[in-house]
Amino acid sequence: MEATELWNKTLHAAIKLPFVGIDRNEFLTKELRPYCTPEQIELALGDSPVKVLSKRQIDRIANGCISYHTTIVCATSALSGLPGGWFMAATVPADIAQFYGHVLALIQKLLYLYGWADLQDEKGKLSDETANTMTLFVGVMMGSREAVQGVNALAKAVAEQAVKRIPRIALTRYGFYNMAKQVGRWIGIKLTKETFAKGVGKAIPLVGAPVSAALTYWTFKPMAVRLKRQLDNNLKN
Repeated sequence: MEATELWNKTLHAAIKLPFVGIDRNEFLTKELRPYCTPEQIELALGDSPVKVLSKRQIDRIANGCISYHTTIVCATSALSGLPGGWFMAATVPADIAQFYGHVLALIQKLLYLYGWADLQDEKGKLSDETANTMTLFVGVMMGSREAVQGVNALAKAVAEQAVKRIPRIALTRYGFYNMAKQVGRWIGIKLTKETFAKGVGKAIPLVGAPVSAALTYWTFKPMAVRLKRQLDNNLKN
């Protein structure tokens, strides 16, 4: 399978998972309630959480989100690493889809926490334009320099337009579509190697579960930390 096609299949399989779509207002209200007054929460929802939270509070909430998704994705990977593990159709293994489902969920949570606009469209769905945006952030998490450049440019464009929803930005106008396509192909190549590594781990009976969980941890956690670092840098700029 061609690298770009592999990533697109993985991305759309992950987006369809029920836990992936994160409601911005619901998430922020829940996370900010221990730190903010109702008035401050309203300000955060209408503007940005960085207006009402300290850097330490943002770090605490972000680290909590990272720990939560790391724990869940590792547990899921361990279960699917057992002999007879379950798989999805369309050549995308279920644990790979689950892995990137948690990646996408975490991306949304951290973006909202750091003051980014809503990634969902007016119908509460993750559109194709959003998928391209997500691709750039996944690329950042996996260490793509081109993705970092794209996210920096996207951050500037979002700030200049002051949009409420990121999908309203015309990706083609700013060249983000082609950039996302190139990053998607790069991710697809990396994904091919990742799928092979997980497959090797599962091939060993009873050892497959802990090996799969360990591979997942040492992949997911650094990706999450890299995204947080990027958002911290964008916040400073």
